[in-house]
Order: sequence, then structure tokens, then C-alpha cells
Amino acid sequence: MIQLGLGLLVGLLEGWTIGDAVYFSFVTGLTIGYGDLVPRQALTRVFAIGIGLCGILLTGPVAAFAVSALRTTLMDSNTG
Repeated sequence: MIQLGLGLLVGLLEGWTIGDAVYFSFVTGLTIGYGDLVPRQALTRVFAIGIGLCGILLTGPVAAFAVSALRTTLMDSNTG
């Protein structure tokens, strides 16, 4: 919710549509950052950094869980 809220705030301050703001939030949060939407103001750039940090904090545990599940599955299949 924080990530999406920051994205909507960036979109409002930059004059983007709601769709563009949501898109920017998720693309930046997943640390892909295509560069098609770029914040121009210093404040919105700071918010974009916040979106990126939220994305890392959310994506990291999901990736760790997936690796752990895969490792467990592989270990179970090798012993059986």
C-alpha cells in the first residue's frame, strides 16, 4: 500500500494519469525501471527512491521463500 500510495503521489505531482502512476509504482518497485516514465522534480525523485526501497523489501522475502521451497523440494526428491 505504501508503494502504491507513493506511486500515486508521484503521479499527481508529475501530472501523470492514474494508470501511469500505478504502472510507474510497480515497475519501479520491481526495480526494473524501464525509463519510459521518469520523475522530473527533486521531491518526486525522492519518492521514487522510496518506491524502490519498498520494492526491494517486498521482493526479497518472496524470492527467498521461493528459493527455500525449491531447495526443500529438490532435497526431498533426491532422498526419496
